Amino acid sequence: MGNKAKTQARGHGATRRDMLALAAGGAVAGVASRAHAQTGPGDSIDAAMLECAEPLMGVDYTPAEREMMVQGIDAWISRAERLRALEHPNALAPALTFDPRLKTGGYRAQSDLVRGVPGEAGPRPASREDIAFAPVWAQQAWLSSGALTSVELTEIYLSRIERHAPLLECFVTVTRERALDCAEAMDRERARGHVRGALHGIPYALKDIIDVAGLPATWGATPYRDRVAETTASVATRLDAAGAVLLGKTTLGALAYGDVWFGGQTRNPFNTEEGSSGSSAGSAAAVAAGLASFAIGTETMGSIVSPAHRCGATGLRPTFGRVARDGAMALCWSLDKIGPLVRSANDAALVLAVMNGDSADDPASLAHGFEMDFDASPAGLRVGYDPAWFEDAPQPDRDALEAARAVGVELVEISIPQAPHDGLLITLESEAAAAFEQLTLDNVDDALRWQEPAAWPNTWRRARFASAVDLVNADRFRRQLMEEMHLRFAELDAIIGPNFAGDMLLITNFTGHPQMTFRSGFVQRQTRTLFGEIADESSPAVEVPMTTSVWGPLFEEGRLVTLAQAIENELGVAQRRPDGF
Repeated sequence: MGNKAKTQARGHGATRRDMLALAAGGAVAGVASRAHAQTGPGDSIDAAMLECAEPLMGVDYTPAEREMMVQGIDAWISRAERLRALEHPNALAPALTFDPRLKTGGYRAQSDLVRGVPGEAGPRPASREDIAFAPVWAQQAWLSSGALTSVELTEIYLSRIERHAPLLECFVTVTRERALDCAEAMDRERARGHVRGALHGIPYALKDIIDVAGLPATWGATPYRDRVAETTASVATRLDAAGAVLLGKTTLGALAYGDVWFGGQTRNPFNTEEGSSGSSAGSAAAVAAGLASFAIGTETMGSIVSPAHRCGATGLRPTFGRVARDGAMALCWSLDKIGPLVRSANDAALVLAVMNGDSADDPASLAHGFEMDFDASPAGLRVGYDPAWFEDAPQPDRDALEAARAVGVELVEISIPQAPHDGLLITLESEAAAAFEQLTLDNVDDALRWQEPAAWPNTWRRARFASAVDLVNADRFRRQLMEEMHLRFAELDAIIGPNFAGDMLLITNFTGHPQMTFRSGFVQRQTRTLFGEIADESSPAVEVPMTTSVWGPLFEEGRLVTLAQAIENELGVAQRRPDGF
């Protein structure tokens, strides 16, 4: 889960019922506990206990209604307990799967085709650092010309990982020998005239939420720190088949939330006094610090966008279902996505082209082609924006809007209606609580390092008191938003705005629409907490990067890449490196 979802929920404002429910929670638990103490363990639930629980659920029944409910409550509880006794492995998806497509959709069919030239690489640089920070498409050009080998490029990154990763705490496993063996094999293939594609011989890092058989896959969490994968995820198999060289597994906030993992806290290369945000913490930090050509992250609710924003990387969260997720830890089956973190918008297209595709082992995955034309121009695209988002936005966001205008798009004023979008979070919290139910029931959640009100252990305990009726109604509201966003994108090619403005990150994660965030500039900021607040008022201000986002219709990531790359070129800030790296 991304960090900003919690921030957005607070900023949107909780309803009076939400406030009462939260306030009542402790009192209800206390009263229920006292009632149990009076009646004795194993005794039946009585009407008084139900009355104690009512404020938590936001309901108010009469004494007669409570007496009637009590008649069947023991059977209700027994039914739930029998369900809990069943085996529920993390990989077991629910029978109901989310599909972002509407029956009225009419989505453009695409073949799997990437054409055009992503950029002019020029001669190979003399500096190893210049090579390390170069985009994938430039590195591939040097590999193709013979000016660079995969072994040399891999050794550059392994050396940089050895030197810088301990400070950033961004790698949990480094696969040195495996990487060098693979790089040598890719060089031999190239020498024979066999090139697998744009990622042939390109070193990358993989978020430690995604399995590769025989390698540790710790999910960032103490209870799983000794876990070793038995199978390989489809996305890792596709990257291997494309000739990409795995450098190792990057850190993530425990169980895909935040930047605190069992071994430490992943750091922002532009200010190592603060965390890198999360949960794709290590992937974003490694790319921003030049420790890999690209990295793979995942997003449920901001886990690609938020660390990319903090570290100044470029991140692409694809359309829900476009990239199969089998072999990746499930947090929320109806929200989880896998996407690339890179240093150039065009690189995101090269990586997505390889990862794209469905799998029989992911029931929510979709078979939809991915097309990208690097020679396409953004001129004439209809791009929506809400002027209110930019009124108090930092300068980089306003610069990105003007850059969009400069590259020839047609800017169209829009507004996103206010609604209780944060009510959708019941879905995320309930699915995540189910995915890791046993940690809660066995009190193993106490082993997780992060133990605060916003952390997973507390969220999952609280989710036990969520109303199933509210959960269904949140799902109905979700469909309403899908229909609204479909109508909006029927008239637009993209929307541009600050990453977290107008609840767009939350809305589009739930509707399944793609989001791409790209570096737009730098600002002076004091050291921040996970949620973006100032950690210490006495800390000095540091110049750190910012990113801005574009959103698009389902399956139109190619269009987003074209727009984001043009804006990146116009702004000219993507190449700046963190000091000391």
